[in-house]
Amino acid sequence: MRRWIGFLIPVAALLAILAWGTARTPEVADPTPVDFTLPTTYGQPVALSDLLARGDVVLYFSMGVGCDGCFLQIPEIERGLAARGFQLVPIMVDPPEDVAAEARRFGIESPILIDADRSVSAAYGMLGIYGHRDRPSHSFALVRSDGTIDWVRHYPTMFVSAAEFFAEFDAVG
Repeated sequence: MRRWIGFLIPVAALLAILAWGTARTPEVADPTPVDFTLPTTYGQPVALSDLLARGDVVLYFSMGVGCDGCFLQIPEIERGLAARGFQLVPIMVDPPEDVAAEARRFGIESPILIDADRSVSAAYGMLGIYGHRDRPSHSFALVRSDGTIDWVRHYPTMFVSAAEFFAEFDAVG
């Protein structure tokens, strides 16, 4: 019996830590969206204010190059959001030429914004999540056209299925 208890206590502690990390949604550094202008992978500047003028925006801060899941989920989530009347705006911190090459590899044609100095990622509280000190993890922020941040979700996995994403998003979207 003592062996089982000795085994179960660490397992229970590990499960509790994992559950806490998965369930916690750190707050955005400032609940007011930070207006920004970032270049796309091809250098064209995109301003958040221009995007918000067209409607609600879901910012997708991701690890980027080296994470196939980050790219793989973009088209499906983008289509699902568009069908719901939202714009998906992926933001990555890697060099634009590297991001563009990966986007081509995954058949992504929509622009990906480049936050090279990580200032936008930091302003939105997207750094330091799940052990990634210098880059975002897999995080989403819903910014309404009226300038409010309605929802922030950090995912601990390297790929978020559209079914999982929309099961959570549809509750607030």
